[in-house]
Amino acid sequence: MTFSLTARCRKTGMFGVVVTSSSPAVAARCAWVRGHVGAVASQNITDPGLGLMGLDLLARGYGAARAMAILVEARAWPEYRQLAIIDAQGHTAHHSGSGTLGTHAVAEGEDAIAAGNLLANTGVPAAMVRAFETADGAPFVERLLAGLEAGLDAGGEMGPVRSVGIKVCHRHDWPVCDLRVDWHDEPIAELRRVWDVFGPQMDDYVNRALDPANTPSYGVPGDP
Repeated sequence: MTFSLTARCRKTGMFGVVVTSSSPAVAARCAWVRGHVGAVASQNITDPGLGLMGLDLLARGYGAARAMAILVEARAWPEYRQLAIIDAQGHTAHHSGSGTLGTHAVAEGEDAIAAGNLLANTGVPAAMVRAFETADGAPFVERLLAGLEAGLDAGGEMGPVRSVGIKVCHRHDWPVCDLRVDWHDEPIAELRRVWDVFGPQMDDYVNRALDPANTPSYGVPGDP
């Protein structure tokens, strides 16, 4: 009931996860990123703690493969989990337990890994990675969205998706982009619309944290 793309931008050092599902609030459970460290997607019958633990392992210097092996051994019920990791060097690792739901698949590419379950077909993750790689040169968030949209176009889930989210970190302690659409008839199209509003302002919101005296307002009532 989920498909995701987890990736690194080699040029900027950004990490990101974009994920969609037939369930509500998917990004709250499944997308985990940390600046200078990497990103983790924890999905299927989800254990959000795997995302946090995975980031901690990457921060301690474990590569993607070793971090994945520790995760699978350390937490209960690994047979129900589907995981994807990318580390600071762009190495990827994945796990799909025996209890992964329905048609499921994983595809790895350059600085990217896509995974899904209850898919319409096994080609969905490969289409996502291919679109991400083809969009090389575009802004990182645009590449992630292109991958997500390609997954939907390739068939997506067996049923309609209802929620979606994208989370991206850079060199700070917080995500520079953390957008969600929950319980919507066309959440991926709506996420694109929300990004079109937020994208031109993203860097300014970072500057508000770093240099609040020299950032623009956006015409909000009461904001000079």
